[in-house]
Amino acid sequence: MNTTHRIDYIKISAFIFLYFVIWTMSFSLYSIWLGQHADLTSAEIGAVFAVNGAFAVVMKPVYGFITDKLGMKKYLLYFVAIMSSLLMPFFVYVYHPLLSSHFSLGVVAGALYLSLAWYAGIAASESYCDRFGRLKGFEFGRIRMWGSCGAAVTASFAGILFNILPTINFTISSITSLIMLALLVSIKIPASDNQENAVVPEKKISLPDVRRLLKDGKFWRFCFYVAGIFWIMHIAEQQFPRYFISFFHGDNSGTSWYGYLSTVQAIVEFISMLTMPWVVNKLGARKALIFAGLVIGLRLVVSGFATGPLMIAFIKPLYGLENALLLIAVFKYIANHFDKKVNATMYLIGYQCTMYVGTIFVSAPVGYLYDHIGFGNTYFIMGGIVILFALLSIFVLSDNDERLALASNTKPSVS
Repeated sequence: MNTTHRIDYIKISAFIFLYFVIWTMSFSLYSIWLGQHADLTSAEIGAVFAVNGAFAVVMKPVYGFITDKLGMKKYLLYFVAIMSSLLMPFFVYVYHPLLSSHFSLGVVAGALYLSLAWYAGIAASESYCDRFGRLKGFEFGRIRMWGSCGAAVTASFAGILFNILPTINFTISSITSLIMLALLVSIKIPASDNQENAVVPEKKISLPDVRRLLKDGKFWRFCFYVAGIFWIMHIAEQQFPRYFISFFHGDNSGTSWYGYLSTVQAIVEFISMLTMPWVVNKLGARKALIFAGLVIGLRLVVSGFATGPLMIAFIKPLYGLENALLLIAVFKYIANHFDKKVNATMYLIGYQCTMYVGTIFVSAPVGYLYDHIGFGNTYFIMGGIVILFALLSIFVLSDNDERLALASNTKPSVS
């Protein structure tokens, strides 16, 4: 790695590190803030998350299209950083008062802000980091692991500051956002990086390209994989804190231990982001996705058999490994099997949007199962479903020669 590329690597890694510091500092405690400080009921908090998800489904494709349209230009990232810098004034002077006095308006305002700054913002940032890494010769995992590091470092003291006063967390997030914005400005992108090359096409995305993507059978086969595996994984993780704490029989130490294990999970994700690119390159993106599905399914099945806090504590950090394997394999699969001009759009629609749509339709039935047959039995069933979809994906996911796909991406496009 030459000096210029080393500096580029440090700066883009610092960007993703700071982004996760910002949002771990504030957003990881969002649901607690809604209940304890905005004084919302459980039903109202549920409504907040539902509307947030709906806005995210709308905004993610927009961000994906803009990211592909801009290529290596950073204008969207500037916008995301500016929106993040408004976190403290928005939460303290806009969001909280609206939730208290005009609940519906507050919910809509919050959903719009969070979609612009976080839900769609993080997906666009990860997609940009993937493109930046491929252009400069870095593995995406070697960049994204610093986001996990930022989460691990911040999770260790965010709760302490929050217990003193949440405004401290929000203020730190806003100040850090300004530092992140200055860092983005310092990253220099030569004009040649935004012209025809192995990552960026000369002719940028257009609406007909999106329509062609939505008609592509490979797109829907990938969505089949996401629907069968990531829906369940995401929903299982949403309720995992309640399952974990249930092993402590009302002892408040369960909440503390869950916080410690979340830090361990972030450390596992950091290490996995460093090592998983080698695994994915060895297996190939398609086989890595199938392998990830089997690992996720097995972890959920074993979760269903957990009999005590020690066993469930061992299982929790494995989510960090799974997330790293999935994220790296997804980006490589998209780069290998889809036109480079729609890479970001493919990621934000095929992966991110599909995930949130699943949350809308599957959360309620899974919640019903939790209440009627218990967490253990529900996790066992969910694990079985994931393993089934992973096996079916052997026949569903595209099996093109990835080396040929990569080679084709380096050829100049024909206008």
